[in-house]
Amino acid sequence: MTSSAPITADAAGTWHLGDLPVGRIGFGAMRLTGSAAFHLGVPSDRARAIAVLREAVALGVNHIDTAAFYFSALRSANELINSALGPCPDDLVIATKVGPYRDQHGAWGTAARPDQLRGHVEENLRQLGRDHLDVVNLRRMRQDSIAEHFGALADLREAGLIRHLGVSAVEPRHLAEALEIAPVVCVQNRYALDRPDPAGDELLRTCGERGIAFVPFYSVAGAGGERGAVGTHHEEVLAVARAHGASPAQVRIAWTLHRGPHVLAIPGTGDVGHLVENVAAGALRLTAGELARLDAARATAG
Repeated sequence: MTSSAPITADAAGTWHLGDLPVGRIGFGAMRLTGSAAFHLGVPSDRARAIAVLREAVALGVNHIDTAAFYFSALRSANELINSALGPCPDDLVIATKVGPYRDQHGAWGTAARPDQLRGHVEENLRQLGRDHLDVVNLRRMRQDSIAEHFGALADLREAGLIRHLGVSAVEPRHLAEALEIAPVVCVQNRYALDRPDPAGDELLRTCGERGIAFVPFYSVAGAGGERGAVGTHHEEVLAVARAHGASPAQVRIAWTLHRGPHVLAIPGTGDVGHLVENVAAGALRLTAGELARLDAARATAG
């Protein structure tokens, strides 16, 4: 996938988060803060992180996924976004999430109570320098019911602090529960080529039927999760990559996008070169035969 000029996010097409049009290739901000997720690893170089964000927007990316709890010893993803892009362009959609809680030292606490969510929303607003949030995802923290938490966010939506709501790390029953309370514009779940997931597949289908965006995270990292991208790849991934002159990461992103027109990719990186490669994956068109080979490989993974 070599080209004289960088491929832009337009190549992947668009979808809507409610009334907000977004490119299907977005950007996940978690890795901006350091060499590993959250407070682990070496803090990022500030200038490089800002350069990545500005290059993402220059490449047509208009959907950035972040959170106030994305911070390392020296860096905050929200603060970097605000510094690099503020005041944000009108067409830039920033999605954040609430639910998990970290103290100032980076240690994880218990899940936020419903009455604490307003404070977490306001913290995102302060860090991003905004008077409302485009999209807020409720990240489920293993609770059996999300009704009380999602209801608290629905109240903040009615108050004008939030434009649209989503849910994250949920099962199909939680999406149904949320839809009884307020509209849901996206579902953000872990979902990857090397992770067979019947519940995830059901959610993906349900979202497609309802016009809800399905937003996988760790789709490139796979088993590496928050530690970073996997170092080895299934032979089928490597074979498809060779056939297209692409990288395995590009094949994984392309497979994700091929799961349906409502599927959005949010690969994250702290490196401009990797960013350009990730965005270019939106132009990679896999054949029916290649998709079948990758789907068969996924069925035997785990």
